[in-house]
Amino acid sequence: MALKQPENSLLGSESDPHRTLYPYVTGTSVVALKYKDGILMAADMGGSYGSTLRYKSVERMKPIGKHSLLGASGEISDFQEILRYLDELILYDNMWDDGNSLGPKEVHNYLTRVMYNRRNKFNPLWNSLVLGGVKNGNKYLGTVSMIGVNFEDNHVATGFGNHLARPILRQEWHENLSFEDGVKLLEKCMHVFLYRDRSAVNKLQIAKITEEGVTIHQPYSLKTYWEFSAFKNPAQGAIGSW
Repeated sequence: MALKQPENSLLGSESDPHRTLYPYVTGTSVVALKYKDGILMAADMGGSYGSTLRYKSVERMKPIGKHSLLGASGEISDFQEILRYLDELILYDNMWDDGNSLGPKEVHNYLTRVMYNRRNKFNPLWNSLVLGGVKNGNKYLGTVSMIGVNFEDNHVATGFGNHLARPILRQEWHENLSFEDGVKLLEKCMHVFLYRDRSAVNKLQIAKITEEGVTIHQPYSLKTYWEFSAFKNPAQGAIGSW
């Protein structure tokens, strides 16, 4: 006769929900900015298993509906769950067939409610999100953290990008940026990530969204220079026995 497992067993049952208690496979920073014709966004394609750069072809930017572009850092499986939520949202919106469609502001507001709701259940989605888009000539760019903290701005970044890229963007961004100048500015930020963020990989994608729609460009690498003296001997001048 099989023993009945107590309801409060530490092992739990097979039907218990499995939560992301700690992120396993993660992506690093996403950076985005407004430019003259729309929104530009950049992210590398690395997926880190702990501190190991396990995956080199993880796409972390996806089009959402007709007017929005989403980028994510953090846990990849939770990002996939968010994409499933958004697929259902866009499908439900299309079912009305009323000639209207959700814009980037509506999608961003939805994401802020989802992230804050999951935080309140102590079951957060372990991501920081960037949502940009263009609808009726209006450009929109916002971000939301894993606990629902959100804001909109002319340029945003997640993860280390908040510390490494935002100072550059504050100094060099202006509202009349051309596409070419916007790409150069994003590449400058990605260069800094490569040099300073151990989770960054030299394989990145740049995406844009305008009134015409979303374009996610093919991955490419940046030219780097590692012969700086500080890179060759990073411990020089450090105090201690190490």
